[in-house]
Amino acid sequence: MQNTYLLTYKPWKALLILAFPMILGNLFQQLYTMADTAIVGRFVSSAALAAVGASYSLTNIFICIAIGGGVGSSMIVARYFGGGEYGKMKRAIYTALLAFLAISVLLGLLGLVMSREIMVLLNTPEDILDMATDYLGIYFLGLPFLFMYNVLSSMFNALGRSTIPLAFLVFSSALNVVLDLYCVIELGMGVKGAAWATLFSQGISALLSFIVLMRAIRKLSGERVSIFSLAELKGMVRIAIPSILQQSTVSIGMMLVQSVVNSFGTEALAGYSAGMRIESICVVFMNGFGTAISSYAAQNLGAGMAERVRKGYRSSLVLVSITALLLLITIEAGKESLIRLFIGDGISETALSTGVDYLAFIACFFILIGFKMSTDGVLRGSGDMAAFTIANLVNLSIRVVVAMLLAPRIGIGAVWYAVPIGWAANWLISLAEYRTGRWQKAGKRNGT
Repeated sequence: MQNTYLLTYKPWKALLILAFPMILGNLFQQLYTMADTAIVGRFVSSAALAAVGASYSLTNIFICIAIGGGVGSSMIVARYFGGGEYGKMKRAIYTALLAFLAISVLLGLLGLVMSREIMVLLNTPEDILDMATDYLGIYFLGLPFLFMYNVLSSMFNALGRSTIPLAFLVFSSALNVVLDLYCVIELGMGVKGAAWATLFSQGISALLSFIVLMRAIRKLSGERVSIFSLAELKGMVRIAIPSILQQSTVSIGMMLVQSVVNSFGTEALAGYSAGMRIESICVVFMNGFGTAISSYAAQNLGAGMAERVRKGYRSSLVLVSITALLLLITIEAGKESLIRLFIGDGISETALSTGVDYLAFIACFFILIGFKMSTDGVLRGSGDMAAFTIANLVNLSIRVVVAMLLAPRIGIGAVWYAVPIGWAANWLISLAEYRTGRWQKAGKRNGT
């Protein structure tokens, strides 16, 4: 259980060992909604695809809240683990699980009651409003499972055990695809079938992860602790809220921009939805390296090794640069085929051109979000959250303002330009903060 490779291996090797299972796990998590999209798009209709896509930006916000909250609270866990304080580490884990369970139940109930009103506010086209509302309502029922799995995964990652949640996620993702096909095709349940398949699969994954984590931490020595600490919760909230903001920035921007895209009609929305799904898959790689450098920084600062954090940061920039180049080459070679994968051969010209144009454009800028996430990762891992928060708010503001002001005047392409501009501004602000060295002092103030 006591994995110390983040403290001892060469930085690039340690980051790859931690990031690779996390990236695979997040890819399989994307498979949940990707399977929903592809299966309803190919076996139901383009309207069904648009219905699932209409709620995607909103549902992705909740995924990002769960991931961001888990990552933020796991920084406390990683610091205790790096410093060998296993009793405090257990208390932090228990506190995080209880807090996020309560939050997820509350959000799920509110969302369930307001599903239709939310879709109306997002300017969902009238012809798909009922289907989109059905999908979103069932999604909210399963929100506690989604939250608990992601928080549990973050705890495993903080302990350097990222292969454990990956194993469960591979299983549950495969189960989701099987259930999607059965419910949508065999039972003819349409978008409702896709939503129920996702709920059941995520529930299985969350339950298995919880059982294994509880067994694993009981093996660690340490004083007996309470299962909830208000002081620990306050420390987690201070890091978790900016982390949630960072994780959610892209998705909040997507949701607000979604209302702009929706005004261009169902076919444009279908193409944009397909392009967003592929973009989300690509961003998983960058997010994996960003999350890895957070745990790496937290553990090494906990052990008093700030210079290793600097070396790790430089290594992460090299890794995301190579990854961005490979993603660009892959997308340029097969962008039309990738869009058709989601919508099928009967795709309209409007949907196809919208999806292909967006994908070809955004692929050129993945290196920016990679640099942003790596730099944000060091700040988050050290607890240096002020500039981190400002940078992500600027990112969000730019994306929304540019899209909403320019799209009605110059067309849907304005939505494209807003994305890399926001990424670049975020990265530059975070980089300026990193170069001050204040992140090292923040780590000391936070008990590292």
